Amino acid sequence: MTSAPQSVFRKFALLAFGVALAACADATSARAQTPDYAGIVAAADRSEGDREIDKRRDPVKLLAFTGAKPGMKVLDMGAGGGYSTELMARAVAPNGVVHAQNAPDLGGRAKENFEARLKTASMQGAVVLLRKFDDPVPADVRNLDLITFFFYYHDVVNIAAVDRAAMNRKLLEALKPGGVLVIADHSAKQGQGLTVTPTLHRIEESTVRGEVEAAGFKFVEEGGFLRHPGDARDFNVNRRTGPVDEFVLKFQKPM
Repeated sequence: MTSAPQSVFRKFALLAFGVALAACADATSARAQTPDYAGIVAAADRSEGDREIDKRRDPVKLLAFTGAKPGMKVLDMGAGGGYSTELMARAVAPNGVVHAQNAPDLGGRAKENFEARLKTASMQGAVVLLRKFDDPVPADVRNLDLITFFFYYHDVVNIAAVDRAAMNRKLLEALKPGGVLVIADHSAKQGQGLTVTPTLHRIEESTVRGEVEAAGFKFVEEGGFLRHPGDARDFNVNRRTGPVDEFVLKFQKPM
């Protein structure tokens, strides 16, 4: 006959074992859902133009930093020609969706590139949003897992009609609690703030962080993989004379 203390001990042991098994299963499931980011970037059907951009974007680390996974709902702000939109679409496939936002007046090569990209199989999970930056998503686009804003925040500064405070509040509203916003851009010198956005296409990191946090976002971490300390930050990034120092910031909507 089993004594009461032994019986209680066995129950606690079984419970602990069950909890451990569940934790292992959750960890295994999380690992299984994490895409092969290197495989995504190396995919044979990616264009040569995108591979050229890869050389300065380090997309494997950038994707990993965002944490994009299958099934996620993503908003790609300032999608332009769709380079980052396609990477996100590949990462969240097969059952995820990427909303690609561009201004209604997007034109030129960016428009042509995006329209051509939409015809490819890799963009089956992409949805086009031609909307103003300070009203980037329709009312039914909510509970997003992730928002990416890559190398375009400084360009938004140059659009005088855009209310960036309203934009950042709208981005916060569109995310689910705990959802993530990742912003990457070209670094300006300390103290330059917004003054060189039209000339050098750079913006001061602390300025971006201050504007985003003012909307209610919580700063989480910085990714240092695009840092180039040797950059004097005194030239136009569209006419590069060397490596460009770039910051990557992760924010979260409070739970």
